[in-house]
Amino acid sequence: MSVTSTNLIQGPATLYHAVFGAVEPLTISAAPAIEWSDLGGTKDGVEMAIADEYAVLEVDQVVYEIGRTRTKRALTVKTNLAEATLANLALAINNTAPAANVLEGDDGVAAFLPAYSAILLDGIAPGGFRRRAIFRKVLQTDAVASSYKKDGQTLIPVTFAGHWVSTSIRPFKIEDAIA
Repeated sequence: MSVTSTNLIQGPATLYHAVFGAVEPLTISAAPAIEWSDLGGTKDGVEMAIADEYAVLEVDQVVYEIGRTRTKRALTVKTNLAEATLANLALAINNTAPAANVLEGDDGVAAFLPAYSAILLDGIAPGGFRRRAIFRKVLQTDAVASSYKKDGQTLIPVTFAGHWVSTSIRPFKIEDAIA
């Protein structure tokens, strides 16, 4: 067995947020534009997950499963936001951003139709280069519960679920720099 040690990666990622449809950096070496907000520190890492579901194809004449057809793909980006700001809390509950240091719950149409976002993750790729993942249409879908305790940090847990964009725009892109 051969192992290429430079293909082993470990380390943190930086997470950025923008409104759905935001202009993406033109190259992997370009910094995200001003419309992308750095979400600050995270705790316990950032997890990207791509989960597929399949339907089994079978016939009466054969005992084995003949094949499978993909029926669903779920995309998620999950982390704990370590910076418990009102802006991060608003993002976590799919709420309008706070104004003048006040966060008030959305009501009316805004409460029923939260705005989609985009998530950009800059992490480490094999060779010590950058890996950039862009999830183009996401919505935070998990419950948000934050604790205030004397012996533990207050975190804002988030799970951003990815969604289909269009026939011409793919839902996600993951790119590794090579130099």
